[in-house]
Amino acid sequence: MGPRGGPGGGRMGGMSPLLRRTKKPGGNPADRVVTLIGKPGCHLCDDAQEVIEAVCAETGAGWEKKDITQDEALHKEYWEQIPVVLVDGEQHTFWRVDPVRLRAALTG
Repeated sequence: MGPRGGPGGGRMGGMSPLLRRTKKPGGNPADRVVTLIGKPGCHLCDDAQEVIEAVCAETGAGWEKKDITQDEALHKEYWEQIPVVLVDGEQHTFWRVDPVRLRAALTG
């Protein structure tokens, strides 16, 4: 689990308002949150986590991990796409995480 870990996400339309985060223009990367949505035993999820951990450590952004096997709404929304990465509650990517693109999303 990440530094701001805990269970629960989704696309903006079906997402709980409590889980939505909005990007602050010109904001500090330390105020950003990356969410990894995956499941245990998923090698792509493990690979995504390694990239997320490294980029978040470098930029100061927080990250959290959510398990689709523990959340029916996440499972319904993302089961075909895992791992899914959200940045501030908005879908950033799925399947593979490009560290350059993630870094740009957090610092740009």
